[in-house]
Parts: sequence; C-alpha cells; structure tokens
Amino acid sequence: MGHRTPRRHGARRAALLAATMTASLAVGCTAHHGASVDDGRGKTRSPTQSPAQSPSAGGTVAPAAGPVLAVKIDNVPAARPQTGLDSADIVYAEQVEGGLSRLMAVFATKLPKSVGPVRSARVSDLELLRQFHEPTLAFSGAQHKLLPLIAKAPLRSASPEEVASAYYRGVTKAAPHNLYLRPDKLLSSAPGAAALTTGFRYGTAPEGGKATTSRTVRYPAARFTFTWSGSKHRWLVTEDGTPTVTTDGKRVAPATVVVQYVKIRKSAYHDVLGNNTPYTESVGSGKADVLRDGRTFSVDWKRQKATDGTEFTTADGTPVNFAKGQVWVVFAKA
Repeated sequence: MGHRTPRRHGARRAALLAATMTASLAVGCTAHHGASVDDGRGKTRSPTQSPAQSPSAGGTVAPAAGPVLAVKIDNVPAARPQTGLDSADIVYAEQVEGGLSRLMAVFATKLPKSVGPVRSARVSDLELLRQFHEPTLAFSGAQHKLLPLIAKAPLRSASPEEVASAYYRGVTKAAPHNLYLRPDKLLSSAPGAAALTTGFRYGTAPEGGKATTSRTVRYPAARFTFTWSGSKHRWLVTEDGTPTVTTDGKRVAPATVVVQYVKIRKSAYHDVLGNNTPYTESVGSGKADVLRDGRTFSVDWKRQKATDGTEFTTADGTPVNFAKGQVWVVFAKA
C-alpha cells in the first residue's frame, strides 16, 4: 500500500471527513509512548457489504463492512441516564481525573439513533483502539497537547469541530452533559461483527467458577456494581448506587462482565484544574475476573502489542468463552 498522507486540522480535514463518511479514512502514523505505530493493516473495506450478526448473538460472521464506531460517553451522575448505551457490543470503563469514571462504547452490529452524552478523549484511548482497524472515534474535545496525537493516530477522528452535522444538543441536561451523536451521520450502516477484532470468544462457559450474586468495582470517586439476574440471565448494572438505565427506560444489563486488573499510572497530561490524567495500560498481561452465568471465573489476560486483541485464558492456557450478548470491561488497578 502506498504512503499515507497525515491529516491536518481545519476546513480541509472536515471536508475530507464529510466526503468519506461511509468508509475508513486512511491516516498517518505516530510514535505513541515510545512505540512505533504500524500502518500495515491499511486495507479499506467496502461499505456495501451486509452487516454480520454478532458472534455474541450466535450468528455467522461475514466480512466487515467498515470500521467500528467508538464513542466516549460521559459517566458522572449529571450525565445519566445515557442514551444508546444498551446497543453497544462492548462497553469499556476507565478511571479518569479525580478518580471518576468514563465509558467508551463500541458499536459494530447495531447503530442506535442517538448516543451520549459525548465527552472528551483520553490518551490511553489511543492504545485501546489500536486493536481495531482504523476505528471511527466520536468524542468532544481533548487536552490541547493530546489533539496532535489523535490527529496522527490510525483512526478516523470525528469530533463536533470536524463533523458538526453529526451532533446536537439535548434539552434535558445542562452543558456540558447534553451533547449527543447521531451515528448514522458517521456510518451508513453497522459494520458487522467481523470489525470486532478484540480477541473475545463466545460459547460454552468454562468449568468451575464461583457462584456470584453481586460484584462491585471501586474507583476513588466512582463505583460499579453488577448484580446477577437469573430471570434476565444478565448482570444488572448499578453505578454509584443508582441503577443504570437508558433514557428510554431500559436497564443496562450485559451478559458478560470482565474486571481486568491493569497498571494505572500517571500520564504526561492534566485537566484544566491540574489533576493528572491516569493512563490505563491495556497492553501487557495480568489477572482478570470474568463474570457470566451467575459465576465468577478467575483467568489470565494477555495482549502482547497494541494491534492485538486481548486473550483470556484459564490457568492451563485454555481460552475462556464469554456469554452471548453485551460485554462490559472494567479496568481496575492491579
């Protein structure tokens, strides 16, 4: 494949994004935290292919029709209830400044009419997103020094400054908790399950495990509780003591929850108040707990490089299957 020309900010970049809303946008490469960024996966995929049924739904996976859509979602109490969260294939929860939490929702098999509230990106998002082929990242702003890294990363940046027509302000919440995305303004259709290059496997549960009715993960200023519902066969999400529902009243209830223990360290970035931005290391190895079918399975995780998905295995190296349905991955400090 020929050399890629790095994107630039401003009108030219916005026009490029608008002209290529239904396909991958080839972008330049950058060195990120000392690691060389490889552009060897640069083949674009036709947006005319039919979306595949998710492997998490037990369907056959067809070739991907394009990249996934990743949306940074506000997760403070003032931002709730959120919109479109129940349609995501994967929800990542990460720690941000002040010990609060933020979500990244990844959409591949279904695009809701609206998603939000949309908030700003973080530096560790770039490493997490390298597992996907040139994903579209919808976010609202970032720290000034981070913007050049986002501009050069192997992803399609889609902020309100770049694709204004894809966003609108809601009327039920105060700014900055009222910015919403219309996904169909960025992608013509859901790309399909083949775009979910996470390494996750779906199928029969491993043997053993510990019966679990509820599990809580705490950040310094936030907490997640997952309660097993036998009737729904799902984990009911509660955040900061309040049940997590969407704006249309649906309870958010993933089939699988992964509590992944990772290194969370200081980064070179700060918010406007001077609070350091935590960096969540999603490349490496460690321990994790996989919650499915009302049980907890203690497993190992490994992601050798940023372009890889994450492998979850038992102590003897056997791959661990997730249950069919939405997956939440909560990054917890090792």
